Order: sequence, then C-alpha cells, then structure tokens
Amino acid sequence: MRAEMDKIISLSDEDSTTELQMYLSSLSNDKLITAITNSALKGKVGNTIKGILKGEFSCSPPNSSEGSSRRLLVYQHCIPLCESGDLQTEVAADIIGLLMLEARSLSGPCLAQLASLFVDAIKVGKMGSGKSLELFPTILTALAACETLSYGKGELSGEEYKKQLINSLCSSRWDPQCVIHLTTMFRDVPLSSEELQFLVEKIVRMFTKLDLQEIPPLVYQLLLLSAKGCKRQVLDGIISYFKDQDIRQKEEQKHGETLDLEVQSIPQDQLRHVEGTVILHVVFAIRLDHELGREFMKSFKTSYGDVCPFSVALLLSVARIQRYEEQVFDLLKGAVIKSFKDEQLLKGSKFLQDLLPGNCSVAQMILETVKNSVFGWDHVTQGLVQLGFFLMDTFGPKPGPFGKNTEGSLGVARTPTQLACKLGGQVLLQGFKIHEPIRGDILEQVLNRLVTKTASPVSHYLELFSDIAVSAPMILLESSSKVTETFDHLSHLPLSTVQGLLKAIQPLLKVSMSLKDALILVLRKAMFSSQLDGRKSAVTGFLLLLKNFKVLGSLASSQCSQAVSSSQVQVDVHSRYNSAANEAFCLEILSSLRRCLGQQADVRLMLYEGFYDVLRRNSQLASSIMQTLLLQLKRYYEPEQDLLPPLKLEPCITAHGDQVYLQEPLAHLVSCTVHCLLWLKNTQQSSNSNAGDSDDDEEEEEGYLSDLQTVLESTTRRMIKCELEDFELDKSAEFSTGSSVGVKNNIYAVLVMGVYEILMEYNFIKAKYNKSCFEEIIELFTRYHKLSEILKDKSGKGRIPSHKTPRSLLSMGFISTLITALFRDNSQSREEALSVLRSNGEFVRYALSVVVQKIQQLEETGHTDGPDGQNTERTFRFLCDMTSVLMWRYTNIPSVVEEAGKKEKRSSLAQLCLEGLLRIFTACQQRYPDKMPQLFSAMDFADNDPNQDDATERNYFYIRQFQRALFAQLSGAEEDFNSKEAQLLVSILSVLSQQLNPSSKQFVQMVNWTVKVCKEASFEDSAFCKGLLSLLVNLHVLYKNPVSLLLELSQDIHSKLGDIDQDVEVENPSHFAIVNIKTATTAALLVLSQVVRVLDEVDWLIATKKNQMISDQLGTAEATQAADQQDPVEKAVTLQLGTLLTAINEMVQTARLPGACTISLLRELSRTYTTLTTLVKYYIQKCASRPGALPTRFEKLIKLSGSHLTPPCYNFITYAQSGDMSGGADDKRKKRRAEVNTTASAKLLRETKAIPNLIFSIEQYEKYLITLSKKSKVNLMQYMKLSTSRDFRINAATLDAALQEQDNSQEETTESQDREETQEPKQKKRKQ
Repeated sequence: MRAEMDKIISLSDEDSTTELQMYLSSLSNDKLITAITNSALKGKVGNTIKGILKGEFSCSPPNSSEGSSRRLLVYQHCIPLCESGDLQTEVAADIIGLLMLEARSLSGPCLAQLASLFVDAIKVGKMGSGKSLELFPTILTALAACETLSYGKGELSGEEYKKQLINSLCSSRWDPQCVIHLTTMFRDVPLSSEELQFLVEKIVRMFTKLDLQEIPPLVYQLLLLSAKGCKRQVLDGIISYFKDQDIRQKEEQKHGETLDLEVQSIPQDQLRHVEGTVILHVVFAIRLDHELGREFMKSFKTSYGDVCPFSVALLLSVARIQRYEEQVFDLLKGAVIKSFKDEQLLKGSKFLQDLLPGNCSVAQMILETVKNSVFGWDHVTQGLVQLGFFLMDTFGPKPGPFGKNTEGSLGVARTPTQLACKLGGQVLLQGFKIHEPIRGDILEQVLNRLVTKTASPVSHYLELFSDIAVSAPMILLESSSKVTETFDHLSHLPLSTVQGLLKAIQPLLKVSMSLKDALILVLRKAMFSSQLDGRKSAVTGFLLLLKNFKVLGSLASSQCSQAVSSSQVQVDVHSRYNSAANEAFCLEILSSLRRCLGQQADVRLMLYEGFYDVLRRNSQLASSIMQTLLLQLKRYYEPEQDLLPPLKLEPCITAHGDQVYLQEPLAHLVSCTVHCLLWLKNTQQSSNSNAGDSDDDEEEEEGYLSDLQTVLESTTRRMIKCELEDFELDKSAEFSTGSSVGVKNNIYAVLVMGVYEILMEYNFIKAKYNKSCFEEIIELFTRYHKLSEILKDKSGKGRIPSHKTPRSLLSMGFISTLITALFRDNSQSREEALSVLRSNGEFVRYALSVVVQKIQQLEETGHTDGPDGQNTERTFRFLCDMTSVLMWRYTNIPSVVEEAGKKEKRSSLAQLCLEGLLRIFTACQQRYPDKMPQLFSAMDFADNDPNQDDATERNYFYIRQFQRALFAQLSGAEEDFNSKEAQLLVSILSVLSQQLNPSSKQFVQMVNWTVKVCKEASFEDSAFCKGLLSLLVNLHVLYKNPVSLLLELSQDIHSKLGDIDQDVEVENPSHFAIVNIKTATTAALLVLSQVVRVLDEVDWLIATKKNQMISDQLGTAEATQAADQQDPVEKAVTLQLGTLLTAINEMVQTARLPGACTISLLRELSRTYTTLTTLVKYYIQKCASRPGALPTRFEKLIKLSGSHLTPPCYNFITYAQSGDMSGGADDKRKKRRAEVNTTASAKLLRETKAIPNLIFSIEQYEKYLITLSKKSKVNLMQYMKLSTSRDFRINAATLDAALQEQDNSQEETTESQDREETQEPKQKKRKQ
C-alpha cells in the first residue's frame, strides 16, 4: 500500500497528469480508499494526505463520468473518516479545507448524493464531532446554484431541492451531541425567513434534550444565528426554557422538602451559574446588535404576564447598557404597577376571578431575582439597586397640599403605589443583606435622601434604614462613618426625620462609642440652634440616650417599651460602660435638658412627654427627674393654701407685640408629674418586700414624693372650690380668636380644662374606689364640663371651629380602666363608690367621647398622647379591653333606656359606643390587620359560642350581634327609627365583612341577609339607603357577577321616579323595598358608580385579550384551531355588556333625576359607548389577523345597542335639554322650586359639556362599526338608526314658541312678585 501512496505523490509532484490519471484508473476503489485512509492516519508527516488528494482531484475531471464518480468516492470516504475521531485535528481540518475548495466543481447529482449523505448521518447521530459539518454549507450553497436536479420521478431546481433537504433535516431527530455543531453550521447556510423560523423552533425544542452545561455555548451560537433574523423567537425560546427550568427546580425543591429527598435532577447552584453565563452572552450580543435589543424590549413589553426571574435578571443586566437604561426601568416600573393593579382588580371581582386564573406576580419574580443573584450575578446587582431606589422615588409618599409634609405611620401598604414603594424597599433590604459590594452604595443613597429630601415625606426611607439596622446591625456598624456624617445635618432636618433616624440607630449606640460621642456633640450644638426644630431634635436625641443608657439598679427593660429591641445587638452593655460612667453621663444629659425648661412651649412639651418613658426605662434617674418636675411645678403653684386659684396662669403665657403665645404647657407639666408619681408609687409598693436601697435614698425619695402628693392634693381641693371667675373665664369673657384677650382666654381655658382632667385621673387612681374621692372627681368634672360648654357656646357663635373640643389629656390606659369600671365592674364593695360616677350621665358621656377621640387619633396617626401612647403592644391591649366593654354596653343596655337623650340634638350613649366600635375595627384593620382575630377573642362575653377557636366563626358571631341590632331598628315604627345608629351599624358590618373569606359559608350568609334586608326595609332615609346598598353591592361583587343586581336596582329606580314620557306607565317590579321615591336618587348615583366599575373590568378584559392576540400571532397554527369556538372571555364580555346596556336603558328612561345625577348618567353613557368602541376595534383587529365570521352574540349586542341604547339616549338628551325635570308640579311654590332646579341643571349641563361628549362617543362608535362591517362583510349598521338630534341647526318655529313661553312666564313671575312681596329676596337669589 505504501507503493501506491508514494507513486500517487511522486506523479502529482512531477505534474504528470496523464500518467497519474492512467495510474488512478488502474487502481481499484478499495485500494484508493485504503491509500487515502493510511495517509490520513499517518498525520502531518510529509503532508502525504494533501498530496494524494490534490493528485486525485487534479486527475479526476468533474465533467467526465469516471472523474466525477472518483471525486464522489473521495468525498463519501473522507467525510465519515473526519468524523471518526481517528485523525489528528489539523489533518481533518486540511482534508475538509481541500474538500471545500473542490466542492463547487462537483456535478449536481454528486452534490445531491453528498447532501443526502450528510442528512442521513445527522439523522442516525454520526456527526458527533461536527468536524465535517463545515463542508455542509458549501455543498448546500453549491446545490442551490444548480438549475435542475432529479427528485423522485420529477425534477426540482437547486434552491427547491435545498429547501426539501433543510425541511427533512429539521423534521428529523437530532442527536443532542451534534446540536451545537449544527447551529454553528447553519450560520453559514443561506436561509429564507421561513426556513430560519423552522430551524430556530427546532433548536429551541432541543434545549430540553441537552445537558445543562451545553446550554451556554448553544445560546451563544443561536444568538450569532439570530443575526439572520427571528430575533424575537430566539429570545423568547431562551427565556421560556429557563422559566420552565426554574418552575421545575422549585417544584423539585418543594417535593424534596416534603419527601426528605436530597437528589435533584437540576442542582440549584448549577442552574443559577448557567443562567448567569447565558445572561452575559445575551447582553454581549445586544451590545453588538441593537436590533436584538429593540426586539427584547418589545418582547418584554407585550408579555408582562410571562415575566420570570430570569427575564427580570436579563433586563436588569441590559440596563447596564446606557442607551437602554431609562427604557428598562420604565418597563419594569410599568410591569410592577400593572401587576399590582391587576391583582387588586382580580381580588375585588368574583366575575374576573372565575374568568381568568391568577396572573404571575411581577413583584414575586423581582424578589426571586434578588435571591438568585447570590450565585455570582454581579452584572445584575447594580441594576437591582437602581430598580429599588427608582421604585421608592417614583411611588413613595408625596408631599401634601401647599408642600406640607404629611409624615406619620401609614399602617399597612394597600394601594398599588404603596405596594410598589414597599417592593423597592424589600429589593434594597435583601440586596443589602446578600451582596457586600453594594452595601456602601445603598446606605449612602438612603442617607443622602434623608438629608436632601426635606420637602418630601421620607418615611419609606426611614423604614428601610430601620430595617437595615435591625436585620444587619453589625454590617451597618462597618459603615458607621456614613451615619456619623449624617449627624452633622440633624439640626437642619425635619423633626419627624430626626426621630425616625435616631430610633433606627438606637441599637447601635450601645456598641459604638464613636457613634455615641458623635451624636452627643451634634445634639449639644443643636440645643443652642436658632431653629426651633433644631432644639426639638436635640431634646428627642437626649431623651433617646437617657432611655437606652441604663444606670445599674434600674428595673428590667422587660417592664418597659422599646420600638426596636436592642437584643439584636448581642453585647453586654455594662462590660463596655460601667454604671458610674452611665450615671454621670445620664445626669449630664439631664442638666442639659433642664435648660429646655426656659425655652418655647413646643420644646417643653416634648420634654414632658418624654420624661415618663425615661423614668420607666431608667428608674435610677427618678430623683433627678422628679425634683426637676417639682421645681418646675412650684413656679406656677400658689403655696398659700387659702388663695384661689392654686395655679398661676399668667406666667404660662407670653406676649410679642399684639400676639399672645403659650409659654408653659402647664396641663402637660401636671400630667407628666402625675404619671411619673403614680408609676413610682406603684413600683415602690411592689418592691417593698425587697430592701435594696439605702435609708438615705429612701428618705430622699419619700421627701419629694410627699411634697408632690401634698401639692396635688392641695391643688385638687382648691380647684374644686374655684369658680370660673377666679380664672377670669366666666360666661361674659371674650373667646374670639381675633383679639389678644380672646386668644389669652382660650389658652387659659385649655390649660384649666387640662388640669381638671389630670386631677380627675390622679384622684381616681389614688381613691381606690372611695366614695368621697369619687364625689370629688364629679366636682372636678362639673367645673370642667361647665368651662367646656362655655367654650362650645362661644365658638359656636362665630365661624365653625376646626376642633370642637381640645384634645383630652387623659391617658389611654386610664380611659380604658374608667369605662371598664363604669360598665363592667360588678363587685359589691365598689358598687356604692361607682354609683356616684354612673349616676352622672354627663360624666359617662364624657368618658365615651374621650374613648372615641383617642381611637380617632390612633387611626389617624398610629399613636396616642400620654404614657404608652407609642407602645403598640400596650395600645392594642387597651383597644381589646375597650372593645369588650363597648360591645357589652351596646348589646346589654337597650336604646329605649336612653329615650331622654333622643330629644336632645346629640348622640346617645349607644351611638357613642357604636362610633367607638366602628373606629376600633377600622383602626385595627388599618394598623394591626394580623391581630383582628385576637381582637375578636378579647370580646369575652361570647363564652357559650362552640366555635371560639375559629377566627371566622368568632368574627361572624359578632356580625350576627350587629345584624340583630340593625334588625331591631328596622322592625320598629318609622318614627322610632334612629338613622345615625343604623348607619353606624351598617358601617360596622361593612368593616367586619371584609374579614370574611368570600368563599366561606359565613360570607354567603352575610350576602343573603343583606339582600333580605334591602328587599324588606322601606325606610325613606337616603343616608341609610346609601350605606346599605353600598354594603350590598360590595358584598355582591365578591360573591358573583353584579350586573344582574344593577339591572334590578335600575328597574326599581325607573318605576319609582317615573318615565321621561309622561304617557308611559312603568311597571312596578319592586325588587328592593329600600328603593323608594325618597331614596331613588341616592340609589341611582350608586348604580352609576358601579357601572363605572363594571366598565373598568370590561376594558381590562378587552386589553388583556388584545395583548394575548399580539402574542398569539407568533403561533398562528394554534390560534387558528381555536378560532371556530368563541373564546370564553369574549363571550363573558359580550354578556356583561348586554346586561349592562339593559340596566342603562332603564336609567336613561328615568324622569326627575337631579342635575348631578343627570351629568353622571350622561358621563357614564359616554363611557359605555367608548367601551363598545374598544370592543369593536378589537374585532376589527381580529378580523385583520384572522378573517372569519363574527360571533352571533356580538351581533346581538350591536343590535341591542341600536335598539335599546342609542334611541333612548337621544330622547334623554332632548328631555335633559328641554329642562322638563319637574315631573308635573301643581302647586305654584313647587313650580317655582322646579324652575330653580331646572335652571341650575341647565347651567350645569352647559358647563360640563356632557352632551357634546356623548354625541361624539356615539359618532365614534358608529364610525368604527362601519369599518368593522366592511372588514367582516356583515352589515352591522342595519341595527343603527340615525337620529335627528344630530341636527344642530336652529329650528325657527321651536325658538319662537320657546321665546313666547319665556315672556309669559316672566309676566306671571312679575304678577306673583306684586302679590307676594315676602318672596322678593328669594326671587333675587334665584336670579343670580
């Protein structure tokens, strides 16, 4: 064999073509193949194989049959030889290179055979190494250039033949090993768009067959292939693959946890690393190919519903490319807010829930991306930080009117914007915990915003900073220098920001000496700030330090409240700071704070409000604090026992020019002193058994405590003796806020009332249920009440005041104890003393009104005044106690007992109880939503209820209590009906029903009960009707589709108010007795508001279907299969609009609707036509993409709109413009009133432009109907009847008649004015 090889090479080198040709002809095919094989196996030695192949090709002319067959033989042998893996890489490359050079000279049939050889080899999986595949594109290109080729029994052009081959190849099974090679190979093959799409679909399908590690190189090749086209399919294929892998991995993890399996088919870390690599490949490709980037953005925009953690990560990585940054964050912002809005819409509608499954939560996907980024996704982390701040900046709370900063705890995030802002905070918090490199950036940006955004609320940034400090305190300490820099700006920041910031860092102050020292320096400077807020900030900071740096010997901190527990920082405070240092430190701070007692009232007030908490947390400072308070109190205390009043009010005010200001909040000073004294007395009694203190300390303590008690007892005794004249506050005193005397008297009155309240609280607790002490309390209250009534009378004469009564200074804990004693205390030993309080009706009313006031403050601000007002746990416990008492009081003492109270123009005690309960339930739902079951279980009089452990059952038990109360109201005569109480009951039922699960049997019972009440109750009370119908509709929406209910209500309204055509007699269906002649207008407004809600849902469904149609256009085959049967969503939309049109038809024919109701009806009619137009546009789009017959139901809807909506619409417009809204008034006075109403309604119609807008909406609807008729070849306009209302020309005859009528009415008016002179002012008022 060696001889043949040498002979071929020598002849080839000598250029003896004829001899070589003769020699090759003499060799058999086997020998030739053997020679090629052996020379190839020898490798690069002497380039033997190149010589043999060159010689063979040079002596094998392609135009001769022998030469052609020999060439084919060489190709057929070399291709498998290169794939075998026996050759060196360089040798195989040389062979393929030579074959590629000679390929174009092959004949058509040879090329066809070679192409078939490749296809067959690929089908059976013999192209594992992929070395010879480089030759395939050259063969296919040469094949496409052939004019004709025989194919079966006929002939095909080369291009068609190539298409058949590619089709056959893509339809066959591929060996997973050759997928990457094939993808690489097809990059060099010219492909049509159909072939490319077919190929991309095939490669994407092969993803699941490949090993995970092979995905990144395949994606890389696929992205290179996408330069030819099909960019969208490539990106969608990659994203959907990883989305499926994520879902599969999550399910395996979930099942693994339940089955205790550790084996996973997809290891999580491996999957995340592969995803990270693929993201880098895609981002690199987008950098080079901006068309790919544009397609990716389009793809994300049209498929919000298919968002997954991988696509979010990819999008955030693309944001690093500057040209896409803004677009990416806008897309994500839109996706987040749309997702939250969709969730809210779905949650609030049973109709939508039944129709569509729950969409994927974009927020959840973003949070999962944060979690996944821990696997080395450094290219994603910066995008996450930007996204977090972008969401918080965009959706954070906004400043109030006139730039007013409306800070304060907002409770639980509920609206889409609040949820989006909260999501931004979660992203940043999780990112801070996971990724060390971005911590400094996050912290710096948060602190910068706290310092710079002084004009906007920063509560969301404070919450984030607080969460960082609580969850990662030691990490935060590493960046303490940034926090220290922020301290320099404290005196210039709003007080609420300072409070939040200091509260957040309080756990760190105990473990970082430098942080504490820096803060003290700043606070000392702030104490002398020229700005009031700066000094208040200093007080806040010093009080915080006093609370946190305990002196040894103080009571355990478990007895006191702390918003952020310092237990998160595991360190022994006393190992760092000894007790002597702490004590000296605290006393130094107290001496600084004493300076505040000479400053403005606001600064003093903060000090008084903070001392109680300091004392509770640092009881060793009691001596200093109490002596400070005693000295301050003695400044205003009259020591002479015979002199009245006991307190000097003049030093409490200061004048500046004509203005009078409060200088000393005396009532708060007394309040602080009393609460501190009571707490000390209480702890003293409880610790009497422990002899821990020295005798000197005890004597000192007894000294100032007895001094304080003496002062308070003397003050009580003398305040009872005082008359209002002693304070210069009798009935003749001036209280107008326009003069300095009036302002001074108002300040005095508020101070005196506050002192009376504090003395009442002090004496109640000190009395220990002593009858004579309780009589003293009533004496104090009598004077308080007298002054309160004077203030009310005086302020009532002027303009209505913003606050009817000053905020009560009674503490939340005391008022809870007081009402429990008044209503629930049954012990015999206390009955005599308590009867003194119970017998005073005004005192009981006062106690309940304070309860309502305190809960209202809690609802609005999240905290209350006084001790424990900031402590959420204690506040909630007080709420539970109050709820139990108020519930017992309302359900056990019937309203009949309070008949005397009804004659007065004020709320009965039962109403006050109900108002308190309503506010408690609302506040609890807003502030403590997770604790509602705890609140129900605290209402302890349901001992006989068998299902107490079930929260739903407990809730429903109380719902039944209120239902009975409302039923009792409705069962009585109409003159006994208490509208205000009934409204409160409905409001409470509305709040409690929100706690029921819509799928529970209790919810269904609630719906049925509400329907029953609405059907039977026939009271003519608009406010009650509005509340009850609102409850009905809100429940109904969560139970089933509400349009049938709206139709029934519309029919009732139509029958009660009559028809616009007076000759038509309307049937009286009487579905709901609550809708009557007096309440029909209220019901009409409610129905119209619900029409908006239904139209919103329909619009949302149509928009969802449009998006789905766009994405379906990519997969037309599947869409065509389903085209025969109508989509369930389309069917539901058509039926919904059909029923709604019938309801609106009733409303449009209703007479005597007032102006506002008419405007609302016209606006909703316009909106209805807009929605119908949107539906028509949807079908136009559908016809364009998929021609076919329109659904029968849709045609019926168009017919219904033409018969039952448009003609009555035009009639209603004519009726509204004619002003015939009186409904036939015989009496002249009624006629005049009707004229006034008509004029007002006509003016309102002119100003709002409601009618032109409605006409335009109808025109647009009909315009698009014409377009749809042309597209669908169905004449839809046959159902539409053109109206003469479109003709806006002036009709001369009608104008003359109207002018004549106006002249007549003016003459009549003049005559009536002459006869009735007393009516003249009213007529003037009407003419205006």
